[in-house]
Amino acid sequence: MDILPDITPFQHRLDELAAQMAEPSFYASQRRAAEVTREHQQLGQLVADFHAHERTVREIAEHEVLAKDTAADAELRTLAGHELPALLTRRAALQQAVLTAMIPPEPSDSRNTVMEIRAGAGGDEASLFAAELYRLYMKYAESRGWKVQPMSSSGSDRGGFKEVIFLITGEQVYRQLKYESGVHRVQRVPVTEASGRIHTSTVTVAVLPEAEEVDVQIDPQDLEITVQRASGPGGQGVNTTDSAVRIVHRPTGLTVYCADDRSQQKNKARALAVLRSRLLKQREEAEHAKYAAQRRGQIGTGDRSERIRTYNFPQNRVTDHRIGLTLHSLPAVLEGDLGPLLAALQRAEFEEKLAGLAGGPLPARQRPAAEDGD
Repeated sequence: MDILPDITPFQHRLDELAAQMAEPSFYASQRRAAEVTREHQQLGQLVADFHAHERTVREIAEHEVLAKDTAADAELRTLAGHELPALLTRRAALQQAVLTAMIPPEPSDSRNTVMEIRAGAGGDEASLFAAELYRLYMKYAESRGWKVQPMSSSGSDRGGFKEVIFLITGEQVYRQLKYESGVHRVQRVPVTEASGRIHTSTVTVAVLPEAEEVDVQIDPQDLEITVQRASGPGGQGVNTTDSAVRIVHRPTGLTVYCADDRSQQKNKARALAVLRSRLLKQREEAEHAKYAAQRRGQIGTGDRSERIRTYNFPQNRVTDHRIGLTLHSLPAVLEGDLGPLLAALQRAEFEEKLAGLAGGPLPARQRPAAEDGD
């Protein structure tokens, strides 16, 4: 893209933010003030880079004319020719910086993340792989310096998970992990398979941006809350007191069950946190669905009906179907080495969004959806 998109909308937004920062009540909300200040700094850098790009383009044009001007001093022509490569490199770097900054950030990218892993088709094998995926994300979180807080789990007889829900807190967690939402397929010979046949099982992963009370307002009248004795293995007090909490959100039918803690109040708080995150995700997906009718074929929304990845043990292969990427490093991936996969997904999404800038900036707070993978 030789010609950058119009800077006017970004300049107008920068002016609006400057006006807000000048208001006497600006620091009444520290959180809001921090968000506005951060956006102001980012837009300020964008506008500065845009004008630097314009200046560099003019300098390149002048140097090209001078380098070809036979009437000019020979030393000046030589100097102009020598300076051109550096100017061209600078123009490319500034162009990339401007285009990157023009892509509207996802409003949820900086949030902490609630992850839900559930065994799908495949019985015990699915539950065992659900436990392996849980370990994978634990390892990846550890490598990033993030913290993991278990929220709810339901174990299987063979030591796997029918379901496990946990919160990951840290820097840019949702930005990294949002691509993991979808159906994960595993192909391997189960330990219980005497004939050595390869079985295919599935596990669903839901990645939800952590919602706060200000994001999602829940009417207490819409909630059906029941308490009961926790079932399954647990500590001394877990199975002997009514500590488990089940919450049903009547308008949507969403149900959350938490029983991992001995405290009924803590389980209730965790259940409400999961419910808010699910409602926030539901709202965002409704917005994405509207936009998907106009822009199909880009990186998936992470809808759980979409098969996104296959882990093939006999071939030591991991394939991400959304971008057609195959890595022959399955053991490393299972040890938490998600970096190459996530980087490739981010690059693909970035390139698609850059293409969208040809007709002007993509609308803020909207993210394209994809058609189902193979």
